[in-house]
Amino acid sequence: MELNSVSQIKHQSESNKNRVYLKWMEHIELINAIVSGILIGFGWYYNVQGNEKVAIPLFILAFVIGGFAKAKEGIEDTIADRTLNVELLMIFAAIGSAIIGYWAEGAILIFIFALSGALETYTMNKSQREISALMSLQPEEALLITNGKERRVHVSALTIGDIILIKPGERVATDGYILSGRTSIDQSAITGESMPVEKNLNDEVYAGTVNGNGSITVSVTKKSSETMFQKIIDLVQSAQSEKSPSQQFIEKFEGTYVKAVLIMVTLMMILPHFLLGWSWNETIYRALVLMVVASPCALVASIMPATLSAISNGARKGLLFKGGMHLERLNKTNVVVFDKTGTLTKGEPEVTDILTLEDVDTEEFFEAVLSIENQSNHPLAKAIVTKINQDKPLIVVKMASVDEKSGFGVSSTIHGVQWKIGKADFVGRDEADFFQNGISATLSKDGKTIVYVQRKGQIIGIIALKDVVREEAKAAIKKLQDDGIKAVMLTGDSVETAEAISKELNIDIYKGECLPEDKVTEVKLLKEKYGTVTMIGDGINDAPALATADVGIAMGEGTDVALETADIVLMKNELSKLTSALTLSKKMNRIVKQNIVFSMSVIALLICSNFFQVLDLPLGVIGHEGSTILVILNGLRLLREV
Repeated sequence: MELNSVSQIKHQSESNKNRVYLKWMEHIELINAIVSGILIGFGWYYNVQGNEKVAIPLFILAFVIGGFAKAKEGIEDTIADRTLNVELLMIFAAIGSAIIGYWAEGAILIFIFALSGALETYTMNKSQREISALMSLQPEEALLITNGKERRVHVSALTIGDIILIKPGERVATDGYILSGRTSIDQSAITGESMPVEKNLNDEVYAGTVNGNGSITVSVTKKSSETMFQKIIDLVQSAQSEKSPSQQFIEKFEGTYVKAVLIMVTLMMILPHFLLGWSWNETIYRALVLMVVASPCALVASIMPATLSAISNGARKGLLFKGGMHLERLNKTNVVVFDKTGTLTKGEPEVTDILTLEDVDTEEFFEAVLSIENQSNHPLAKAIVTKINQDKPLIVVKMASVDEKSGFGVSSTIHGVQWKIGKADFVGRDEADFFQNGISATLSKDGKTIVYVQRKGQIIGIIALKDVVREEAKAAIKKLQDDGIKAVMLTGDSVETAEAISKELNIDIYKGECLPEDKVTEVKLLKEKYGTVTMIGDGINDAPALATADVGIAMGEGTDVALETADIVLMKNELSKLTSALTLSKKMNRIVKQNIVFSMSVIALLICSNFFQVLDLPLGVIGHEGSTILVILNGLRLLREV
């Protein structure tokens, strides 16, 4: 086994250990919080009975068991970041309560803080479990065929060109193409398609997908670490570790805010006694309540759980966000720039019209065209062959010697008759322009490519082809425009083709004959004029523009360069996913704003109530920690919505 294969196995083993550890920590935090609550219950009972000798040790035990995890986290973060944090504020408040004799209140603070901490850990781990669920779909072993013999090997041991056997019901071990057999494949893990897809000879299959009812042999095209499935996992894991601008601001703000609270608490411990005549006990008590209610726990928890939930939600539905910042920025989009080929259109030409002169023998016409085009690998030729086979399944293909002039067309002699098929310049520009009263010009204005068929020096027919638009493109563009977002198309195709497609899709702005550098220039101009620009494309020529745009989105079946450059990937080539991404971004930003406004309002209300001496420590604890729990739960809604 290769060295990198061994390291991959070790890495996978470490990932499994980390998942087990996270799950264990989640349970331990919850158990500690519950045990702390039980001890507080017994302590309160003995305290009411007047038995402080039993009650106080129980409260101390509740402090230690419930507060250990958060105290440890707070101290470690303070040492690492060299700044104070909310965990230390809570510990100070609990210890201060105990010092002035409020054992029960301090213990309740620790209990609710530990409970909210356990919930926050659950939220973070929930997002990790989404990745674990994805990783569990990828097989660890494959059935390798060598010299006709089968043997089980670890997927990391597979190399490009290996042949593996996939039996019915098994998951595909790695990316490849079918060498033999036919089957249906459940690709929902990759593309989100609900229905299995029929797969035949030479069709591509992806790691993590499920083989249906037939055995197939597959030639490996990618190592296990480079498969589309592994890229999904890597992208989502990377996204979860990348913080949004709002989250970065809150984390920077936290240290300054905590220092300000401690200064306020210090002043509160002294000034009210001299200025308002409060007793020392009341003054210190109110200062401790202030320390609790002014802590920004809910504010800090307003963003990250919502962001992680949104990223996990998107990953399940074929939307890969490479970071929270891209998800947040997407909400500000004013213009969406589309590439044409492969994005708005399918990228595969289809025959739309076949026209011949009235006196032409159509059987001879189709026989000659099929016989000649059947020997070419050009995309237009393939589309023509497909169309004739569909419409004229009984046409017999004749053997013909073909002479191909690259970029222009092909010629051949069949039964002693000379045939030419290709562009206008190949068959004669003047005759082509006047064929049937210039009908080719009319078809060209509709964005169609014209192929001329010439027999014995005379044009007898034309075949019009068009890169047809995606069915969902029009609905997606209308949805954007309804939301006040402009739709722009930049394409390398002719201006006539660009105009035809833009009319069909009701595009706001279009520009044809764009080279890659032209697309970059146009994106920059759009940013200056309209603000935030999102670009969506799939080709190598789109990569510079994707990088230039504020948010770059790649179609999942696009080139590797486009996928690497983009900030967001639509795994299934459906533009409806674009509107889903925008909707998810809007909902996330709305929930984050709700959380921030709610948490700050609660903090302000609790501070005022404490100053007017109408708020006791237990109620302050419940109000403060309750708001934290609520904002976390509000963020968790994004796991299921959209």
